[in-house]
Amino acid sequence: MAVTTTHTRTLSDTRPGQANLAQLRQIPIAGTRPRPSAPAAAVVTAYLKTQAARLAELEPKVRADEFDSVHQMRVTTRRLRATLRSFGGVIPRPATSELAADLKWLGGLLGEARDGEVLPAHLLTSLEQVPVELLIGPVQARVQGHFAPERASAREQLIAAFGTVRYTKLLANLDRLAQDPPLGPQAAAPARDVLPAAVRRAYRQANRRMRRARHAPRGHGRDVALHEARKSARRARYAAEAASPAAGKPARKFARQMKKVQSVIGEHQDAVIARQAARDLGIGAHLAGENAFTYGLLYEYEACRAARLQDRARTTWQQASRPRHRKWMP
Repeated sequence: MAVTTTHTRTLSDTRPGQANLAQLRQIPIAGTRPRPSAPAAAVVTAYLKTQAARLAELEPKVRADEFDSVHQMRVTTRRLRATLRSFGGVIPRPATSELAADLKWLGGLLGEARDGEVLPAHLLTSLEQVPVELLIGPVQARVQGHFAPERASAREQLIAAFGTVRYTKLLANLDRLAQDPPLGPQAAAPARDVLPAAVRRAYRQANRRMRRARHAPRGHGRDVALHEARKSARRARYAAEAASPAAGKPARKFARQMKKVQSVIGEHQDAVIARQAARDLGIGAHLAGENAFTYGLLYEYEACRAARLQDRARTTWQQASRPRHRKWMP
């Protein structure tokens, strides 16, 4: 296994009890589960292999426009990025910066395609809560008509990206990383000694951002702060998932707690985006000579929903961050 020039030591320099080069070469294939005593690089790379295989499996499903395939592929890119960010002591981040940038690019395209699916569905569901007598004008038709071309354009760009040199290079770099990862100073250390500490660092970042969001003034500032906190909670969740072969059931339980936080704040972000969309749709309706009354109701509904979800997010975080969920981290 190649050792990059960024390493501060070689595997021959490892202390007694740590893995040697031969052990690190025995990295499990995708779908297998390494032991807690395995080298940290073996556990992290096994997770990367699983996600890389998942990415390849999802591409034809996205091309075929299968249900939820865009969402699942976007989640996979996020898992890969979070792993590269969280375990820099195992796989040096400078050695994966190009791959991380390409995964961010792909994730952005998937995000735009996903928004084209989710946002109109969200608005139409919210409109179901509006009494029939308050649905003034062709509201549902305007929602569908507004987002249909945006979804088609986003999907077209995504499919086109699959045929680019950049995407081909992304897959090649991902395969190279999974087969022959660069090794950081913690690569040979036992996974159970290294990975929980990396999860703890990801959790602490999420905790700082949740505290920042709690003290931010209501409005745009808090919305942005909560969105950033969600990213950190998601990163902590995926780091815990990757570390679960080394940390076992406690890591999986912690990941589930972070998922709850991520879900609540995600609903909040959906409401924030839907609120802005309701405003834009209302302006478009007014300029077209339609009555914009219902869009105002929709805006207020999403604003109230976002406020309720802010409170839920705080409560969910308090529950998820209890010491009993974190005692497995050093």
